Amino acid sequence: MTETIEYEQFDQAEQSNGAGSPEADLSRLSDIPMELSVEIGRAHITVGETLDLHPGSVVSLERQAGEPADLLVNGTPIARGEVIVVDEQYGLRITEILDGRQDADSADAQMQSAADAVASTESASAEDPDPVQG
Repeated sequence: MTETIEYEQFDQAEQSNGAGSPEADLSRLSDIPMELSVEIGRAHITVGETLDLHPGSVVSLERQAGEPADLLVNGTPIARGEVIVVDEQYGLRITEILDGRQDADSADAQMQSAADAVASTESASAEDPDPVQG
């Protein structure tokens, strides 16, 4: 049993009124709040390592010093830049606008590769705590 699907044709004049147009007026979206954050790096640690944290502990991040920080909107990377100080507050000078989802996926993949490398190093050192005597 097959059903026939009928598509309704829209008039070009109706689309140019803004509803279906790619150049639709987006000004009504300007008051919608979004969360903007800057990520300088990530770290993957165990629950035990988390419980051992105390004032003065140092958590090593998976990003090299000098690499650009990510600008995220609602958790999605949209740009990269360098962290600066403006009137005793941190800021971000944008150096690159990410071009769609492909760049965001690439950034996530790089972060995951770094995390995997750290995890494999940690597991190797856990298996053989003293490689010199090994």
